[in-house]
Amino acid sequence: MADAGRTPRKRAAGLAVAAAAAFVLNASPVALGAFAATSAACYDPVASGAASAKAKPGSVGKVDPNELTAAQTDAREKETNALLKGKGKTPGTVTAAATITIPVIVHVVSSDGTRANGNIPDNLIAAQLDVLNKSYAGVYGGTATAFQFQLVKVNRVVNPAYYPIVYGSQGEKAMKAALREGDAGTLNIYTGLLSDDLLGWATFPTKKLSTSDGVVILAESVPGGTATPYNEGDTATHEVGHWLNLYHTFQGGCSKQNDKVSDTPAEASAAFGCPVARDTCTASGVDPIHNFMDYTDDACMYEFTAGQAQRMLDGWTAYRG
Repeated sequence: MADAGRTPRKRAAGLAVAAAAAFVLNASPVALGAFAATSAACYDPVASGAASAKAKPGSVGKVDPNELTAAQTDAREKETNALLKGKGKTPGTVTAAATITIPVIVHVVSSDGTRANGNIPDNLIAAQLDVLNKSYAGVYGGTATAFQFQLVKVNRVVNPAYYPIVYGSQGEKAMKAALREGDAGTLNIYTGLLSDDLLGWATFPTKKLSTSDGVVILAESVPGGTATPYNEGDTATHEVGHWLNLYHTFQGGCSKQNDKVSDTPAEASAAFGCPVARDTCTASGVDPIHNFMDYTDDACMYEFTAGQAQRMLDGWTAYRG
């Protein structure tokens, strides 16, 4: 997918484009046959290794473990701070001497080698890497972060035993154990058809590297894919944010603790579609619906904040650097 037109869509999302945006809760990827609506809700089971998953809003039986308790977030913050202290660093003051280039390995998982069953082409993978780099460089808006991404390998895997990729299953664990490459600073992205109407999931960084570490995304959520309105590549941008230690913008709701980032206004709950001027908390600032760590449509989200950029750098230094 050519990038022409993407930047104005992103930059204008909170203005004229977003004002007319539909409040879309699901959309059916054309190529995904029996698997119906995709959507933008995300969760993360920290207690079992920290993974975050996007799922259809209101799905029956779904929980949202990425909405951590205050005790869970406090524990993560204490661990991160202790790791930084052990490296002689102070949280919030870590700097990068140069851009941090993260090697990326993309595992394209398919049941039969066809596009309909997950085998997306190289040009769409390249488009996804382009979106990641522009998003984290602040090209679409917001703050530039310290990170860029370099594709080092595309690993195409045809294995019906891995397909569809089922969140939290033994099959997913076996797939990652067999395929994951690199150290804690290597980003492994797995693409394919996902279970339970999911768009993707990711792991938070942990002290001990696990084979589960990485990001899983719906193949057709990449730029040029069929998962409208989630086909501009921001599922990966969002999930990589978790991989770099970001919470959702609505983590903790209207509490002072919320997402542990001071420059993302408090938000009571996830936003969907592109609800311009939504304001769910009494604290100053409207909801950060244009932030990559909310749940809005891809066309609506276009920024990280300076506080998020710092938190990612702190998290990288503590866990992955």
